[in-house]
Amino acid sequence: MTSHSSQTPISFANGRYCITLLIAICCFLWIQSPVFAADYPTRPIRMIIPSGAGGITDIIGRTITPKISESLGQQVVIDNRPGASGIVGSAIVAKAVPDGYTLLMVIPSHPVNPSLYPDIPYNTAEAFAPITLVSAVAPVLIVGQQSPARSVKELIDLAKAKPKQLNHSSVGAGSMGSLAAELLRVMAGIQFTQVAYKGAPQALTAVISGEVDFYLIGSAGTVSPQVKAGRIRALGVGAKQRLSVLPDVPAIAETLPGYEARGWNGILTTRGTPKAIIDRLNQEIVKVVRTAEFSHMLNSEGATAVGNTPAEFEAIIRNDLQKWAKIIKENGIQSGSH
Repeated sequence: MTSHSSQTPISFANGRYCITLLIAICCFLWIQSPVFAADYPTRPIRMIIPSGAGGITDIIGRTITPKISESLGQQVVIDNRPGASGIVGSAIVAKAVPDGYTLLMVIPSHPVNPSLYPDIPYNTAEAFAPITLVSAVAPVLIVGQQSPARSVKELIDLAKAKPKQLNHSSVGAGSMGSLAAELLRVMAGIQFTQVAYKGAPQALTAVISGEVDFYLIGSAGTVSPQVKAGRIRALGVGAKQRLSVLPDVPAIAETLPGYEARGWNGILTTRGTPKAIIDRLNQEIVKVVRTAEFSHMLNSEGATAVGNTPAEFEAIIRNDLQKWAKIIKENGIQSGSH
């Protein structure tokens, strides 16, 4: 009787697959090894900025990268990839090799996008490894000089006396100003109408002229000259504390305890990047962020330098993902709506 083996012979194709898999595993373990991390970086690093040239995110990126390049001993190259509220550029980093050579300077819409665009080609909470929060910017609640409101409380009282009659400037459903206004509406228990404009300059002009009643504009640096010139009145800021660029303007939280609406810029990389590399990047970037020169530049733009740990930054991202998802869902906000 002839016996037959029950085992299936390994074909050449299967063998080639096994070899490929083994090589992939070895490469992964090599990338994860402390030796690899200790040598990092050995070539230029790409910094994706998911917005166009000239905006605040681009300014921050182009200010910080020369210093990071100097610290790391390798050039950090800016690569602007605007489109779809930052999603186009972010997707590049989400799918990159997790080796620390592709970084992302996120724009303030980063934690808002998942709730507005259900077809994002990545998981915002899981696709990225946080490195550090670079800066935070708080919206400013402004009214025209013709407005009877001279404080946050007076504006709230006015809105309660005239439900849905007050108008708020908006530059988009997912913009920081629009979401900050919705948060104000919920926490203050008021009703108003958001009026859409093409951009912040038009929305600001509408407040100055009295076409709309108030506006939570995204940057204190933008409105500070207008406030000092007496064209508008600043009633409050969305940060927990007052801003150095507008020291006499109270935080909205002084009237509505717990109110906080802020946008931020931070640096991420691809999830799976070795911890040693992330720690090295965090150390060098935070060192730059906390310099007096960088802080001064941010203050002039109405922003505040931060520089924190990867864990602290991740906690902020997850908190904001939940916070804005709740606001967007409860108010039926959709992309393209105002």
